[in-house]
Amino acid sequence: MVEEQVLRSTRVVTPEGERPASVAVSGGKISAVRAYDAAVPDGARLTDLGDDVLLPGLVDTHVHINDPGRTEWEGFATATAAAAAGGITTLIDMPLNSIPPTTSTGHLDIKRETARGRVHTDTGFWGGAVPGNAKDLRPLHDAGVFGFKCFLLHSGVDEFPQLSPAELEEAIAELTRFDGLLIVHAEDPGLIDGAPQKQGPKYADFLASRPPAAEDTAIAGLIALAERYRARIHILHLSSASALPLIAEARREGVRITVETCPHFLTLTAEEVPDGATEFKCCPPIREAANQDVLWQALADGTIDCVVSDHSPSTIDLKRKDTGDFAAAWGGISSLQLGLSAVWTEARRRGHSVTDVVRWMSAEPARLAGLGAVKGAIAEGYDADFAVLAPEETFTVDPARLHHRNPITAYAGRTLHGVVRATWLRGRLVAENGSVTAEPAGRLIERPAGGS
Repeated sequence: MVEEQVLRSTRVVTPEGERPASVAVSGGKISAVRAYDAAVPDGARLTDLGDDVLLPGLVDTHVHINDPGRTEWEGFATATAAAAAGGITTLIDMPLNSIPPTTSTGHLDIKRETARGRVHTDTGFWGGAVPGNAKDLRPLHDAGVFGFKCFLLHSGVDEFPQLSPAELEEAIAELTRFDGLLIVHAEDPGLIDGAPQKQGPKYADFLASRPPAAEDTAIAGLIALAERYRARIHILHLSSASALPLIAEARREGVRITVETCPHFLTLTAEEVPDGATEFKCCPPIREAANQDVLWQALADGTIDCVVSDHSPSTIDLKRKDTGDFAAAWGGISSLQLGLSAVWTEARRRGHSVTDVVRWMSAEPARLAGLGAVKGAIAEGYDADFAVLAPEETFTVDPARLHHRNPITAYAGRTLHGVVRATWLRGRLVAENGSVTAEPAGRLIERPAGGS
């Protein structure tokens, strides 16, 4: 095997920990991880990264690209450019907010054709579980989607309806026939409807409209279903720390449930959200600092599996900056390019290591998607997907300099630690110093045969 290039750093994050190493690449794969001062093979190109950290490219399993149909909200070209600039090499697109949604194999074909030749990262797709499409779940699984998303309350778009309790059980029963993965927006509709719903610019009013109990109740119900059916269920974008004891207990008892949280829940707090600042609106919401502390504890002890963006963009007008009305504004945080830096900024403050961040944002999302044998690690045989991080350098977020289609983000003006110097996809440099360096080189990927 001819080794084409070697990347050398005093700080390489491997599954065994961080160490000086030289990483050899051949045919888009990692062919060896050697000692730092190992000889460079004849003909191989050496890239010496000095003391910058070489880490496996991030895997983001929760991205709303909204293409086709709402490309003005984002789109494959802009989303994957932002991802690559932020150190992400693999992402999985959510099935809603595009028209049509990914709820049948025909719709999946349309999504793939829209994405083909336009992605800067490897890109896969979730399917959707909606009323009336139980018959479509197995064909979508066979066509390579990574699992199935559903809502327990209105999704925000009419073409992706929520499941009733009976429809949820029908979907779970169908998925257990082939051990499919159900990923769930877990908020209880009854508790949301019963909470005070006030219009206006006060963040406290919006926060009261999405109480933690709505998450806790929904998650308790999902745990019961996962136990009853021996189903695999993944809880999306957890913001309520009070649900964590339920999850921890269920896992101790062998219930097949996993959970993610997001950079905004780990780095932003309700106390700092100005009234009228609708760029901070998301559902479930950003909660108080004390709640955030418990989320970090759950990451450290493994109750929360992974951290993914839930990049959910929209056009600026839908954020209702004209009125600052949280009730009317679209809910979603734009952060795809910033997640690594945002999480590292807070992680380092709390005493966590870059290795911890790699586990949460690369290895564990890869495992969730069934890609753990090829993505999420710097090890022999894995895809040569890398991000290079200058961990102590800082930058101030300027929305106009992001690759996201619409220049609005809750991180505007924040100073973050960790500059992403470069990103490699299967051994090819695809982004450097915030700029995309090549034509789209990403592949459309499918769930591995025999995978989740």
